Amino acid sequence: MKVCGLTGGVGMGKSIAAEFLRARGAQVIDTDGLARQLVQPGEPALVEIQNAFGKEVIAASGQLRRGELAKIVFADAAARKQLEAILHPRIRERWLAQIEAWRGQNYPLAVVVIPLLFETKAESHFDKIICVACSAAAQRERLLARGWPSGQIQQRIAAQLPVEEKIVRSHFVIWTDGSPDLHAEQVERVLSRI
Repeated sequence: MKVCGLTGGVGMGKSIAAEFLRARGAQVIDTDGLARQLVQPGEPALVEIQNAFGKEVIAASGQLRRGELAKIVFADAAARKQLEAILHPRIRERWLAQIEAWRGQNYPLAVVVIPLLFETKAESHFDKIICVACSAAAQRERLLARGWPSGQIQQRIAAQLPVEEKIVRSHFVIWTDGSPDLHAEQVERVLSRI
């Protein structure tokens, strides 16, 4: 089984690329989804987050107030590192377990969507790394369309490795400024070379 990491900057089209890969038969796991599972009520990580960041990050319903936590961690690098220390080892454990399960089922291709692939030093787990990228203008436009204020966009971008560095360190690049058809064509070309 080939195992690929799919990375890229925030708002650059990783989810769309993942859907194209899934449609072509790849098994896909998204680490953002794993992170959301880990902070559900009753999960040990949520208790650790409350202990680290205070009760104000937990709603009356027991759900994580993601926006409140984001305000804290994207404004303070030390707080972000603290959150990453709680979540990243658990996230990695889950996606590695999923890869092993797929390996046991003889799937030909597994893809892990991992925005912080290089930042978490996960390169050694992958046969190939695909970077999804776009221009800074397209990225900003997409994030504004999500309703993010300019300050929040800058904080999120600054919290990740520059996309130029991700491109250089990846085996393949999918450039997403163009149409969805062009995006799909690039995915096909990458698949033909994996």
